[in-house]
Parts: sequence; C-alpha cells; structure tokens
Amino acid sequence: MLISEIFYSLQGEGRLTGVPSVFIRTSGCNLRCKWCDTPYASWHPEGEKMSISEILEKIAPHPARHVVLTGGEPMVAPGIHELAAALHAANYHITIETAGTIPPAGIACDLASISPKLSNSTPSPEEIDAVWIERHERARNRPDLLREWMSQGPYQLKFVYSAPDDLDEIQALVAATGVSVPPSSILLMPEGTSEEALAARQRELVGICLATGHRYCDRLHIRLFGNTKGT
Repeated sequence: MLISEIFYSLQGEGRLTGVPSVFIRTSGCNLRCKWCDTPYASWHPEGEKMSISEILEKIAPHPARHVVLTGGEPMVAPGIHELAAALHAANYHITIETAGTIPPAGIACDLASISPKLSNSTPSPEEIDAVWIERHERARNRPDLLREWMSQGPYQLKFVYSAPDDLDEIQALVAATGVSVPPSSILLMPEGTSEEALAARQRELVGICLATGHRYCDRLHIRLFGNTKGT
C-alpha cells in the first residue's frame, strides 16, 4: 500500500491524548476538506509503496503498543484490513482515524476515532474543480455508515468546529444516526493549524462544551511541534 509516513509521537487528539503512539499514515482520500492539514496524503497523495511486513518491521523498534492508522482516509487504502489484522495479531492497540464514509467491514479496531465532515469542510470553486466539490458533498455525510462504525466497538465522534452554526449541524448529524450517543463521546476540536488559530476559537468552544457536556478536544501536537510532518 502507499504509505505517506510512519512516525513515533504522542497522540495529539481525543481520549488517548498524550499516549505515545506509532502513526501509520496511508496516502489517498475520498474527500477534499478545505482545511485539510495533510494535503500530501489527500489532495496530492505522495509516499512509498510498502508491504505489510515492511510496515511491521518499521514500527517494531518503538516501545509503544498503540498504533494509529490515519491518512488521508486509511479505509480507502488497499490492504488496510490485512494490515489491521496483522497489527491485532501482534497485540497492538489499534486506533483508526476515519471520516466514517467507508464501511468498517469487520476491520480490527480498538478505538474508532470517527471525524464526520461538516459543511465547513467543503472547498470553494476557487480551490478545486466542481466535480470534486460534488463528490465531496455526496460522500461526506453518511449517518448510515457512522452507525455501522459506532455499532462495532469503542468509538469517539470528533468534529472540527469553526463557527457557532456548526453545533446545530453536529446535533442533526448525530440524531440522524439513530444512536444514543453520550455527550462525552462527542468531541469538539477547534479548527486551526497554529496556536493562534486554536486560541481564537478556544474560549468559545470551552463554553459550548461546558453547556452541552461534550468533550473539548485539543490539538496537543500543534502546540508541541507546530503543523509539521512526523508529529
């Protein structure tokens, strides 16, 4: 499969924030989010073809037992189910970072970190061809597939928050899944790839989390390392 990067760092988002983890970033995505912070794995996929055995050999020297399959969208990567099965057999804890637009189909997963894309993700005609805008809009909102992901095991719903209108959209999307989601399983993360951008939305978002019971989701890796590869 095409691998954009493999690196060892601290998990920067979600309920496992701060946990040393090996990140396996596949290259390729079925969406084109306008605020994507990994265009080298989505808008302009790049990387190296690696076999499952090569990937396992690359991650073996690290002491962490947590592995994060991320992208792009890892679920579009050929061989992703086989890779997850091999990691499971090697006793790794597997987090899958997914937009929830591809069915899980029984993939080995200890934590599904599902990041449904809101309308704030849709690029403008100035940014990309209209065909991709239509494709993005058609693919991004799949409550039926979100329900599949949530029914297969532990999960967190992680939303990128950019403006107050996002909250109504989040609530409508969660309701459309038909799943009774505990408020603390809904994570709200400020949009931004710099400390300044995160801070601009942070105070408002903290207030929303206190009012709704949703979990505030920081971006620790941005604060520690900036928006750079390998972190």
